[in-house]
Amino acid sequence: MERVIVLLFLIIFGISFSPAFAQENQSLSTLITAQNIKYQDCTKVFNIDNVSLFYLTISSINANRFTIDEIQSHSGYILFTAVNKKFLATITNVNTNQAMLKITPADNNYYFQPGIYLNIFKYIDLNLKNKPESMTFTPNQADN
Repeated sequence: MERVIVLLFLIIFGISFSPAFAQENQSLSTLITAQNIKYQDCTKVFNIDNVSLFYLTISSINANRFTIDEIQSHSGYILFTAVNKKFLATITNVNTNQAMLKITPADNNYYFQPGIYLNIFKYIDLNLKNKPESMTFTPNQADN
C-alpha cells in the first residue's frame, strides 16, 4: 500500500511541474511560426564582457545565416535581416563581467518568429567559453 501511495505522489508531483519544462523544449513549429513576442524575452544578460559578447553576437548572426546590414562597434549595435525583417542587436555593459544583449525588431512590430532571437541566444550560450582572442601578425622575413 505504501508503494502505491508513493507512486501516486510521484506521478502527481511530476505532472504538476511538467509545464515548467515545456517552455525550454519548444517544438520546431513553435520556433518558426510568427507570434507576438514579449519585450522581456528579447533581452538576456550573459556572464561575459561586452566586447566579447559583441563578437559572439556577430558570429551568431552569421552562423544562423542572417544578413548583417550594418555594424557599429563604437555604440555596440548590429543591424541585421532575418526572414525579410530587420532587427537591431544592441550590446550594453551591465558591469565588468556581465553584458546584456537586446534583440529588437527595427520597425517595433513584435510579431515575428521566436526562433530568431532564441537561436542567437543559444549559440552564444554554447560558445561562451570560446572567447575571441587578439592575434598579432608578424611578417616572415622569408616572404620578402
